[in-house]
Amino acid sequence: MTAGEFDYIVIGAGSAGACVAARLGEDSSKTVCVLEAGGHDSHPFIHLPSFVAAAIGRKETNWRFETVPQAGMAGRRIGVPRGKVLGGSGAINGMVYFRGHPTDYDDWVDAGCKGWSYAEVLPYFTRTEHNEDYPESVFHGKSGPINAKMVEGPNQLNYDFMDALASLQFKACPDFNGPDPEGYGRRQGLIRDGRRETTAKNMLRPAMARGNIHVQTDAQVARIVVENGRAVAVELADGRLVRARHEIVLSAGTVQTPQILMLSGIGPAAHLKEHGIEVVADLPGVGGNYHDHVASPMHMETDDITSYGISPWAMPRNVFWFFYYLATRKGPLAGNVFESVAFLRTDPSLAKPDVQFVFQPAKRLTNPKVPFPIGHGFGISPVALYPKSRGTVRLASAEPTAAPLIDPNLLKEPEDILPLIRALKIARAAFAAPSFARYKATEAAPGPQCDSDAEWDAYIRETGYTVHHPVGTAKMGDAKDPLAVVDPQLRVRGIAGLRVADASVMPSVIGGNTNAPCVMIGERCADFILGKAPLPAAELPPESVARYKPKTTKAA
Repeated sequence: MTAGEFDYIVIGAGSAGACVAARLGEDSSKTVCVLEAGGHDSHPFIHLPSFVAAAIGRKETNWRFETVPQAGMAGRRIGVPRGKVLGGSGAINGMVYFRGHPTDYDDWVDAGCKGWSYAEVLPYFTRTEHNEDYPESVFHGKSGPINAKMVEGPNQLNYDFMDALASLQFKACPDFNGPDPEGYGRRQGLIRDGRRETTAKNMLRPAMARGNIHVQTDAQVARIVVENGRAVAVELADGRLVRARHEIVLSAGTVQTPQILMLSGIGPAAHLKEHGIEVVADLPGVGGNYHDHVASPMHMETDDITSYGISPWAMPRNVFWFFYYLATRKGPLAGNVFESVAFLRTDPSLAKPDVQFVFQPAKRLTNPKVPFPIGHGFGISPVALYPKSRGTVRLASAEPTAAPLIDPNLLKEPEDILPLIRALKIARAAFAAPSFARYKATEAAPGPQCDSDAEWDAYIRETGYTVHHPVGTAKMGDAKDPLAVVDPQLRVRGIAGLRVADASVMPSVIGGNTNAPCVMIGERCADFILGKAPLPAAELPPESVARYKPKTTKAA
């Protein structure tokens, strides 16, 4: 049963997919079909920034994947939230706007990804950006569809956090998306007028007004149909077939992109045969190279009500802020809680920051059914930025609705835990600084009894988690890399008319949050498909050139 024919099909309406579809639809002579397995992004928890934990907690908007038991994490299964809604994971994430360290992209070039150096990708970041806080420059755009801004009126505890790091001789960072994202400071979020920004809301939905983009929600993909070496259609789980005249773009994310490829017969041949799937293309790299950022928290508790939280003493203030938000779209409810951050080198000999220190001006959540902290406190969650451990996504069965097997091998490589041990020691020193003294807080986790490296190691493995930045399962590379799944123009090896655009193509994770890079990947994918010349590489100021010596390459 044919459900229609379009020039382009985009599978997945997440941060990259919605961007790709919107840009392809700018050509009014072409038709675009967007297939999204989730539903519409209408629930208020999605749009109210401070309700981020509630958005993640809804099974209607989150696939709620889990890893297989992780030997490096005390045998625990680790949650892998993935957006199941228009907007994808960008509709339930923490709204952080960060691009990574400039050298991260130059590392991609070294991995065989010509055309992806920092100077070459920077114009695609700024094309999408409307930045409220910084003037237009080589580093920032003012005319893009996606708004970035600092949270207004951040909690006082953020300034105490920054003062504490200053007392430890760390430097301030005036702009984490500028030439040198090292130090502490206020961070930007994807927020406008007190509401969440997503590419589905701010790019795809306006583009649909032209009438040439069809969005199908609740459209579970069973497989991509390949005929004579070319991807020609998408078969849905209900048996319907959507045909593509030109190209299909797979933007289902790091977990489901490799799953769909394997269900389509594209992947490691032996694994496909195990599940009775006919091999269309033996690509051993599909589902490999999975990696993510591991974090481990330090929590403080206090009777002081400065922090965000629910308590009898804070109730009058919280009621005021609720009505203040309704009237003005401002105040704490208009923020994402993650108002300040630090990117620090836990070892001074390192060339760039190895840990992100996420500050939370609120007590830790202890009841998954209550998305707001009960009581008061604050914490730092150090995030190790450059893991060596690699894992896989594999099929559990040939049934498209079955959750895949996710095995990141977290902390398998011994050196991966070392930055977290060093970082937690820095976090403890920060909370002992004079700026936090007036709160008379106690260390609730791990607790002062945790002191030796062996005790830190055990604590991290028993309580750590990932911060939901999985990448790499359809990695980009050149013909010399036998495990590369897509080439530098995001074309799937050996299959014409099929590209991948999402975090799965990253050969290595960037040193920070992955949402903004996914949008950049979507921007570039659309230009590749449309045959547009690459945007001119950014002309970086001499001081930033001297700082990290970027590369510029010709696009493949």
